[in-house]
Amino acid sequence: MRISEGAVQASGVAPEYDVVVIGAGVAGIYQIKCLIDMGLNATVLERDPDLGGTWYRNRYPGARFDSESYTYGYSFSREVLDEWHWKERFSAQPDTLEYLNFVAKKFDLKRHMQFNCTVSAMSFDQQLSIWRIEMQDGREITSRLVITGIGILSTPTLPRIEGIDHFQGQAFHTYYWPFEPVELENKRVGVIGTGATGIQVIAEIADKVSELIVFQRRPNWSAPLNNSPISDEEMAQIRARYDEIFENCANSPGGFEHVADRRGFHNFTRDEREAFWDKLYDEPGFSIWLANFPEVMMDEEANAELSEYIAKRIRQRVNNPETAEKLIPRDHGFGVQRLPLETRYLEAYNRGNVRLVDISETPIERIAEAGIVTTAEHVELDVIVYATGFDAITGAYDRIDIRGSGGQCLKDKWRDNPKTYLGVAVHGFPNMLMITGPQSGSAATNLPRGIETCVNWLNGIMQVFFEGGFQRMEPSAEAEKQWTQYVAHIYGKVLTSRARAWFNGYNSNVEGRESGKVRQLLFNGGALRYAKRLREVAESEYRGFDFQ
Repeated sequence: MRISEGAVQASGVAPEYDVVVIGAGVAGIYQIKCLIDMGLNATVLERDPDLGGTWYRNRYPGARFDSESYTYGYSFSREVLDEWHWKERFSAQPDTLEYLNFVAKKFDLKRHMQFNCTVSAMSFDQQLSIWRIEMQDGREITSRLVITGIGILSTPTLPRIEGIDHFQGQAFHTYYWPFEPVELENKRVGVIGTGATGIQVIAEIADKVSELIVFQRRPNWSAPLNNSPISDEEMAQIRARYDEIFENCANSPGGFEHVADRRGFHNFTRDEREAFWDKLYDEPGFSIWLANFPEVMMDEEANAELSEYIAKRIRQRVNNPETAEKLIPRDHGFGVQRLPLETRYLEAYNRGNVRLVDISETPIERIAEAGIVTTAEHVELDVIVYATGFDAITGAYDRIDIRGSGGQCLKDKWRDNPKTYLGVAVHGFPNMLMITGPQSGSAATNLPRGIETCVNWLNGIMQVFFEGGFQRMEPSAEAEKQWTQYVAHIYGKVLTSRARAWFNGYNSNVEGRESGKVRQLLFNGGALRYAKRLREVAESEYRGFDFQ
């Protein structure tokens, strides 16, 4: 920690809050709990009518997480761990939202939250060293620090297709699935997109609609979720080993209990490797991805063999050979993009009421009043579901006009590629901290595990800030430069850096993002390495930060 020689004295002008947190999702809930425990005057601003973030908004059929439930929940409260019973190995959206409300109620956190508060702009007042936060309703509040917990996938994108407003039936992005029940029975439904969300929706509604037309541009690899209920007896066993579970997650590069098998890919014959993969394929969650040989994510030859194995499993599960081939990705290897997990997704294409339209062959020309027009046909529909992804990680920041020192605009600074220090702070934007910000290792892991790591670290630097009587803190330009270069260096070591995926900044629905140019949005070095770097910075009295 470097303290400037000419320390700025307190201005005498008291802001309304010590800390304002933006976002009442998983991150914001834990952060406000910590701030209140620290005795700080803090509030959460949430644009939605209630808390939950991702789990408040994503109400589409089949929505659930792909982390084992007992590794996803908060670890900070023994009482919560003892009292909450997870119903399924992979919790569905309604149960997850219920869990977050249970936590908030237990610690009386809602009284520190303001809902229906959309932040439209933030500007740093250099004279007073405070943030001025403007709401969409015209209100302004002031705070010494701002912490963003605005989510990595909270800015949905619609496709840029002609006539998208012309459709006369129901149409919505999965993120904005209506709160009231959507009648799907006896309806002709079109789903655009076969990413993780599209895969969940398709599998869930295939047997409930009269016709399901799937419009696929690029197939994604997927693997079985292998979900199951959690009995009272199993939940008791889980509670007894919670310490072990969280310790395993902390020692895992992905923040899961799945640990890579380091016996060596090349120490086994191909038949032995396939027998091992058969076992992993039938296990719950990310086993086939994260409990595999590490070489499959580092070595192209090893990855190609695994990809061919998964392709064989797809051909076994899909009856129509032509459809099966269309569901096998050709532009990336298995696991190179974040792996969607599914339940009976591939079997949906064996149903007589489900049809796959390959829009790489017959592109969508326009949306018409009665359906979707491709170069080959006019598909009449009653409902259109857009499972077309998000402007990931930086999108939520871009929608707020954030101005730092000298009026510098954050969106402009990040236009080509984000620049941060540790993914938690930005030079030129004093007193602003980020949870799972761009280039953070917390965003590239089992998210609540990464969130707790990040929030706990932020609590430490805030303690230094407030107890030291400082008015201003920010990372140095050199620290930011070195971290950004380090993130780029790590990108060059893994196959995932080549993926045309959201975590690399690729999204053809966002103008300027369709080129496939990599934006280094994540720290790809793993949760262990990231946590180690955070500890080193804290132990060196927050090296790289300037305090005034």
